[in-house]
Amino acid sequence: MKHRAFAEQNIKIMKIGGLLGAMALVSACSLSIIPEGTARSAPPEEGVWTAGDVPTSQPVRSPARQSPVRQTAGTVEAIASDRITPISDDTTRATGAGIALGPDITSLNLQSGKASAALKSFRTSCSSLVRRTDNSGLSQGEDWRQSCDAARSWQDGDARRFFESYFEAVQVGDGRAFATGYFEPQIQGSRVRSNGSQVPIYKRPSNLLDVDLGQFSEDLKDKRIRGKVDGTRLVPFEERAQIDDGALQGKGLELAWAADYIEFFFLQIQGSGRVAMPDGSVMRIGYDGQNGRDYTGIGRVMRERGLLADGKTNMQGIVEWLRANPEEGRKIMRENKSYIFFRELTGPGPLGAMGHPVVGRTSVATDPKFVPLGAPVFLDMEHNIADGLWIAQDTGGAIKGSNRFDTFWGAGEEAAQIAGGMSSRGQALVFLPKGSVARLLQRQQGN
Repeated sequence: MKHRAFAEQNIKIMKIGGLLGAMALVSACSLSIIPEGTARSAPPEEGVWTAGDVPTSQPVRSPARQSPVRQTAGTVEAIASDRITPISDDTTRATGAGIALGPDITSLNLQSGKASAALKSFRTSCSSLVRRTDNSGLSQGEDWRQSCDAARSWQDGDARRFFESYFEAVQVGDGRAFATGYFEPQIQGSRVRSNGSQVPIYKRPSNLLDVDLGQFSEDLKDKRIRGKVDGTRLVPFEERAQIDDGALQGKGLELAWAADYIEFFFLQIQGSGRVAMPDGSVMRIGYDGQNGRDYTGIGRVMRERGLLADGKTNMQGIVEWLRANPEEGRKIMRENKSYIFFRELTGPGPLGAMGHPVVGRTSVATDPKFVPLGAPVFLDMEHNIADGLWIAQDTGGAIKGSNRFDTFWGAGEEAAQIAGGMSSRGQALVFLPKGSVARLLQRQQGN
């Protein structure tokens, strides 16, 4: 949806400056892979910056060391590398990264409350899990049917036994995980243009096209581009500066109007959010496409140009500089050519990449080439608040590779604070239907 920083109350931009560490990167190229949902943070440089804008609030500690599997004081350690078996030669997927059977789920520290919430979310997206093609290669839709059928009537209070009964823990690759966080932001705005709300929030244009290149060549499988048709050619869609200058005016695409360009700019990076209206009502908006242009992190641009003074290289400093230098700040924001389009969400939300609501402290964004969307994931992180069971229900253009996770914390100031400080390493296990590893190994032996 992935792809997101939403506050229950009216959060002024200077107030949330320190909380925007959760805002990660929308990363899509006009002629390269396009994210299935909103895109967020890539792993940061050690103890300093993410791949785009946002410095982490904590230093990133060293990865968990590898040793044979054992469960000690609730800590999952990595499986020895000689036990990790590649199932295919495609290293861009979980089967190529290799798998190994993890510890028995009964030995894991599945907290009852977390397991109960995970069961509810698993139940919500199970129908899609059974129907989806698993791009990781770890399962087929039918593999999940038994657990999905059981989940319908399983008592939430007995959730631990549900996961212990129907799943086995699997390590993908070396299992060494990196997790960031995202949340749902709220900005001020209006459904109609007014003196206080002048920044258009656009719906997806009808001429914005998604092209699945895999339909044209097997070599381009899982690659897509976005653009528009000009005569007989597919050309790039307008970039941010062109849209800001009115390229979409007069087309009836205004969903609402934001009060502050900077606030809306950062909400676009998250990919969804809430718009607080003058009458006290709130409009929830969700990701509905991206213009296909490259993402540029303005924090990095500003740092490279020496615009941020010592002690001002965090989000507070970035926002302060943008407000103090509005003309130059607008030019810098325009260097991020990526632009996000939205739709109004009237039901539960925000929606993840599966089309189901993501749930704070339960849903996690992953790379679907390494984790089946809808699968349970167990995290054991140095930042203990992220420990426990999550459900993979979202994706992000910067959430790429095995054991890369973006944890969703919901809305409000507490969620913003937690997400802003979430930058942690540890171990990850994916829960697959029982017997999955044996079937995969049999397939490998048959090749």
